[in-house]
Amino acid sequence: MTPADRLLPFFCLSLFLTGCAANDLAVKRQAESEAKIEFLIQSSKKAEQRHNELAGTQHVQNDRLLSLADEIKQLRGENRDLRSSGDELRARIAKLTQQSQTPKVEIVNQPSQPTTARDSGPPAEYLKAFGLYSANNFSAAIASFESFLKNNPQSDYAANALYWIGECHYSLSDLPHAKTAFMKVAESYPNSSKAPDALLKLGYTLSALKEKDKATASFERIITTYPSSTAAIKAREHLNAR
Repeated sequence: MTPADRLLPFFCLSLFLTGCAANDLAVKRQAESEAKIEFLIQSSKKAEQRHNELAGTQHVQNDRLLSLADEIKQLRGENRDLRSSGDELRARIAKLTQQSQTPKVEIVNQPSQPTTARDSGPPAEYLKAFGLYSANNFSAAIASFESFLKNNPQSDYAANALYWIGECHYSLSDLPHAKTAFMKVAESYPNSSKAPDALLKLGYTLSALKEKDKATASFERIITTYPSSTAAIKAREHLNAR
């Protein structure tokens, strides 16, 4: 056997071992690549899940912001209503003061003219109840207005008293009772000066109760029935702001 023949097996073994080593390296690299791919896939899934969670959180925050904006508009409307009621009370007081200061002149042989409750100003019982409302004593004001209505069911101020009962309930966040009071003003006293305001506050109350369609119907009813009223202007503003 020649030296070359003796070296041939070692050469073949060397080639075999080299091939095995190369194959093992290739397998190792393939495994590492697959592991990296799997890691990237899992990272992508986690990133997508996190994105969806953030999107959901953002949606909730947007809903809260819209709800807060609606509440702010309602509070602004209430503030305007309070200023209006304050103006009404001051006007009544000024009228009463003027009447008390006006000298009485007796007219002979002149037929007497009937006077109405409106001409003589609000009854004392009504003014007492309104004073409790103005002092933010809403529970006592409700009881006082209800007593006034019980004792004076046909009074010219019955619609006003019922309206302020609704306002008291609304201020106490008793929305169901506020809804009932405002609806009764609108249905029982459609010709009252408080009817448009009652429908407006009914719309605000229904919005707070998440009865959006009914609230919209209330606002639209103001615009249709009382188009020239201040309440109609506010109703249009509320509908356009949506």
